[in-house]
Amino acid sequence: MQKFLTGYCRHRHKYMEHPNCFITEQLYKPRLGYLDIETSNLKANFGIMLSYCIKDGDSKEILSGVITKEELMNGTLDKRLVEDCINDMYKFDKIITYYGTKFDIPFIRTRAMDWGIQFPEYNTLNHKDVYYMVRAKMCLHSNRLENACEILGIKGKTHIQREYWIKALTGDEESLNYILDHNEKDVIILEKLYHKIKVYVRDSNKSI
Repeated sequence: MQKFLTGYCRHRHKYMEHPNCFITEQLYKPRLGYLDIETSNLKANFGIMLSYCIKDGDSKEILSGVITKEELMNGTLDKRLVEDCINDMYKFDKIITYYGTKFDIPFIRTRAMDWGIQFPEYNTLNHKDVYYMVRAKMCLHSNRLENACEILGIKGKTHIQREYWIKALTGDEESLNYILDHNEKDVIILEKLYHKIKVYVRDSNKSI
């Protein structure tokens, strides 16, 4: 009650004057999901999804999926994976990515459109891109995820060896598990980076 009587909202008005802001900012905590995907190509009309991970911001749980050898061989490719990824995205209020505005989100959307799968429409799911937070608030020679993590002391970034990537496209189980493990590590460090830099950025919502 004290917070309602004396606190101020993001519009710099007292919560008593903006009670809806009190509800959204103080009483309701949105569920955050940290998303990253791995693909066979940077363009969705020539590539497919190999794996996806969404780290739950409220727990250690990581929702994930990886393509199978059978799917690569029978022509269904990433159809099941794309559908599962979208269904898991809907379990969150806001999706957090790194450069997802230009890559992850449009890639998933394009693959969904190609398969005739419904992708979240405008204003149905919020999105925050940490890449633009880093670009605006830090001064780095490169705004790659690993550079931001390195200067902030966040460890865990890995690099996929070329041979695993090539073998994964044949359905090699060891290589696919290797890619999924890399994918999981990326969402873990993404969450850590988000919490390091969010204190310098105004909280805002943007549609996915």
